[in-house]
Amino acid sequence: MTYRLPIHRGNTAFHAAGTLPAYVLHQKQAKAPAWVVCPVPAATSVPDHALCHHTHAVAADQCCSALVREISAPVGDVWSVVRRFDEPQAYKNFLKSCLVIVGDGEVGTLREVRVVSGLPAASSTERLEILDEERHVISFSVVGGEHRLQNYRSVTTLHEAEEGGGGSGTVVVESYLVDVPPGNTTEETCAFVDTIVKCNLQSLARVAQNLGKNECKSS
Repeated sequence: MTYRLPIHRGNTAFHAAGTLPAYVLHQKQAKAPAWVVCPVPAATSVPDHALCHHTHAVAADQCCSALVREISAPVGDVWSVVRRFDEPQAYKNFLKSCLVIVGDGEVGTLREVRVVSGLPAASSTERLEILDEERHVISFSVVGGEHRLQNYRSVTTLHEAEEGGGGSGTVVVESYLVDVPPGNTTEETCAFVDTIVKCNLQSLARVAQNLGKNECKSS
């Protein structure tokens, strides 16, 4: 199940969408970035070390949002897919190719991804900002390319789900920060990016869960 997370900052007006709180933030008159923390729904428990990564400095004419996906697969299986900065198309179906142009997988590595036809983009140059193998955190920022998502930064964290049945599961939290393109509203921008992130997380769930099935067949 995928949830939108509420965004909270001081006296910002909230606009609900869906059955769970779902909010976006747009600073129209802020003179300096404001730190925005993305709290999670009461039913979803996120460790402090993960939640701190979903705190963004939101400047004027920017917006941020976050989504949560619970996956019926161990953290190790999900992380083995997410951590591959050199192969995002393994689960991001809107990408058709990826080429590492600088680095070999460490922080600072640059990749160029090509986008499938039908989207308002052709390519994106992205920099690996965080790769924490121990706490399962990965982050990248967009630094170039042919697209409209300027100053885009994404952070994805993984942690074990609290399941009463004793099974293994993973909670994936992905948040992002991006400029609102000229001519677009905050709501339009977040709706567009949320749709892409949601599709990516759905695909990630299928890929990770299939890994477990394949391992069971081979054992």
